[in-house]
Formats: sequence, structure tokens, C-alpha cells
Amino acid sequence: MTGGAGFIGSNLAEALLDLGEVLVVDDLSTGNQTNIDSLIENSLCFHEVNILDYEKMVKVTHGVDVIFHHAALASVSGSIENPAKSNAVNVTGTLSVLEAARKNNVKKVVFASSSSVYGDTLQLPVHEQIKPCPLSPYAVSKLAAEHYCRVYSHIYGLPTVCLRYFNVYGPRQDPASEYSAVIPLFISLVLEEKSPTIFGDGSTTRDFVYVKDIVHANIQCIKTGVEGVFNVACGRQTSLNELAYLIMKKVGKKVDIIYGPKRRGDVEHSLADITEATDKLGFKPEYDIEKGLGETIEWYKKNLNPVN
Repeated sequence: MTGGAGFIGSNLAEALLDLGEVLVVDDLSTGNQTNIDSLIENSLCFHEVNILDYEKMVKVTHGVDVIFHHAALASVSGSIENPAKSNAVNVTGTLSVLEAARKNNVKKVVFASSSSVYGDTLQLPVHEQIKPCPLSPYAVSKLAAEHYCRVYSHIYGLPTVCLRYFNVYGPRQDPASEYSAVIPLFISLVLEEKSPTIFGDGSTTRDFVYVKDIVHANIQCIKTGVEGVFNVACGRQTSLNELAYLIMKKVGKKVDIIYGPKRRGDVEHSLADITEATDKLGFKPEYDIEKGLGETIEWYKKNLNPVN
């Protein structure tokens, strides 16, 4: 697994240990080894390797059956600031992973893609046949990586699955990151009785999906012979205003909300059609936003360092 010391990757690695041997590759540029320290003690094998180092990738993936590719620079705003870096890691890095998989006769590659490839479509919920219209370098890089996966399946016979994650949240997501996702940042601020900032008027909606459901979708990819592209989401819209008030209600603290200008590259509304994943992968989300937030907030109460 690449990116296994990150938020999603470490949650997936933990679940995969119940199924067999797990090898994690991560250069720790955005991941955190503390996410997997307890897993290393429980037989997980860790290699600090950059996916752009093709020779090392070939070496460490020798004998691997399945690669779950989660290494990425996962930030819209970061990609706008440095599109070349985003492209190098997300596109060239994916090519490196696919080439290593081809050389080592890996049985399947499961790629973590993104709902951002759809852009600001007026057709909701979005299904996999809608023409993508990426609005940021990050979204472009994810779509390009998907095309590489498809081509490697078509030309080289390497089975690939691309999972288009919508807005993932849950334990181990870092609220202190420069490009922190909205849920961990809101939770950490409300716990400290500080005001969160919403960019725009708060009517923007997202389809938030709990990380345990993401893990379930990945595991279904190795339990079935299915290939292709699939949405992975909860299948429900939540506005940022609704999210903020729901977090305050569950934390038991009320704070003022600060509103700022809308950010470049942000999609206005997001909602997934998950019929394909349900029918072909056997994926069914078990967490709605209320249940997922409840578990997430409890984790942050136990593990979060105060935001300064």
C-alpha cells in the first residue's frame, strides 16, 4: 500500500492486517508514522520510500499481490499554488506505481481517485458516466491518473479499480495540516470554543463519507473481480452551515461562524450516485453523517492536541 501512514491509508492498513500481510510505502511528507506505529508492532511492514523513486518501488513491491495506491498530494488549494508538484506526485507517481505493478505481475491495483474530477456539474447526483470537468490542477491530476489506470488495464492486462472518493472524514485526519479538511478543522475549533471559517455563504454542499465505509469499499475490490471506476460516498448532501451546527450540537458548545470569500477551484455542490458501487462491488455505506460525526468527535476528544 502506498500512502499507508496517512489518514485513509492507515485506517485501511489496520483493517487489511486482519486479512493477511500488509506492506506500507510512505515518504512521510504528508503522512505520519504515529498513525501506524501500533500496526508495525502488530506485524505491518513499513518502508519509507517516495513513489517517484521507481527503482525502489519495483524492489519493495516484489511479491505483492495487490497495491492500494493512496499516496498523493490531496489538496485543491495546494495544487493551485504549485500545480507542477501536484502533477509530479499524483500523475508521475501513479505511473511509477503502475509500472512497478506491471513489472512485478501484481494481481490488481486499487487507486484512490476523487469526486473532484466531476467539477461543478449541474446534474446531481453524479454518476460515473457523466463527463468529467475538473476545476483544479489536483482534479486534473486525479483524472489523468485514472486514465493511466484504464490504459494499463487495456494494454497490459493489469486489473485496476479507481474509487472516486467524495469528502472523507474520520479518526486520524489531521486538523493542524496547512490544507486541513473541513470536518477535523471544525471539530478541533469547536472543542476549543473557537470560531470556524466557512468560505462562501455556507450553502455549499458536500457528500461526506466516513472512513470506515471507504475501507469497506477497498476491501470489496479484492473480494470481487470487478474493474473500472466507482463512486464511493454516503449518498447524502450536507451543507457547510448544517455541518457546523451539527458539530456544535454533538460537541455541546456553541460558537460564532466566520464567513470568508469563496475559494478558487472549490466545487459548489456534491452528491454521489453510488448505484454502480452497490451493484458491482457490494458496497453499502453503514454510516450517515450523524453516526460518523459521533465516532469522529469522540476520537478527537481523546486524541486531539488543542489548536493554538
